[in-house]
Amino acid sequence: MNSGKLVFSQIMDCLPWWRFHSIVKQYRGNHKVKHFSCAEHFRVMAFAQFTHRKSLRGVEAAFNAIGKKAYHMGIKCKVAKSTLADANEQRNWQIYADFAQVLIAQARTLYADEPLDVQWEGEIYAIDATTIDLCLSVFPWAKFRRAKGAIKLHTKINLRGNIPEFIHISDGKLNDVNALDLIVPEPGAFYLFDRAYTDFQRLYLFEQAGASFVSLLKKSILWKRRYSHEIDKSAGIRSDQTIILTGKNTPGYYPQPLRRIHFYSEERDKHLIFITNNFDLPAAIIAKLYKMRWKIELFFKWIKQNLRIKTFFGYNENAVKTQVWIAVCTYLIVAIIKKEQKILQPMSEILQVLGIFQFDKRPISELFTVFDPDSPEGSIANQLSLFDL
Repeated sequence: MNSGKLVFSQIMDCLPWWRFHSIVKQYRGNHKVKHFSCAEHFRVMAFAQFTHRKSLRGVEAAFNAIGKKAYHMGIKCKVAKSTLADANEQRNWQIYADFAQVLIAQARTLYADEPLDVQWEGEIYAIDATTIDLCLSVFPWAKFRRAKGAIKLHTKINLRGNIPEFIHISDGKLNDVNALDLIVPEPGAFYLFDRAYTDFQRLYLFEQAGASFVSLLKKSILWKRRYSHEIDKSAGIRSDQTIILTGKNTPGYYPQPLRRIHFYSEERDKHLIFITNNFDLPAAIIAKLYKMRWKIELFFKWIKQNLRIKTFFGYNENAVKTQVWIAVCTYLIVAIIKKEQKILQPMSEILQVLGIFQFDKRPISELFTVFDPDSPEGSIANQLSLFDL
């Protein structure tokens, strides 16, 4: 990369802007816009994510302090609080959602060879939802409970790199399992679900598509054992059975046999009952696969702690979705830079370093030599340069 460019400009240069402009044209995002284009809007909101701005006033103050450097960041007009507020509320959020899909495809290619904790030739996906609480009087469209508002992020992440390949933003009332209707099962893939997604009519669609799944079995589900298989008690397996469903409607919803695995976790001192349609993998591997589902919980924790998706710069639905999707783009940008630059540090550290050195003019890769234990001299030099900004 050009060492004469600001770090922020280097980050933005990583993006396929020709795809972004094509999407903007598709949605007529710049129609009748004289100043502050969709590209500038994206850059400003991405800058707010990287530098952890807490409000529109904070963003405006930052750009007032930046002055002429904003031009070199690709922002050619004055960034005013009212201008940014109008853009958040009026620019079609779908522009940034579609651009996130472009970055998802780029990240998926980069992480295609990322090793998994188990041997599986296809992709492994974890599906879950997280709730972000909102004030109902300020966000009246975000229905959740009688006196409480919220939005839900229904998410599918690819465990090769923890890339969020599907996100649907809804109000808090949408049941988690209903989001399965929006996901097209991928043949040969393995899906990891929580107990809330045990809907056999929907799960049978995954069976018909040639995908495997594992979920916790609800206690209320009626079933009958057909066969019992040999087990390895040393691996925590207590039983491994082929079953059929015997409830009132479930045999019609899922007419094929299923596999029921009873696993005891010494680590948690807890008995877990898994249900899966995969009869090929050992029971211990099925249990290990379900344990990998917690990576989506870590993903939710990461984005809530490191990105601005709990406090919003606007109040209407468009503003909230715009901010969330640009936050997702920021996560993907960090993931792409980590892979392309071969950075070994965790993504949280990468985001922090990029946030601090936004106006530095060194190549991005050099920013992380400070963490290299084999280069103590470079480490000292880089640390001292922080005070020379």
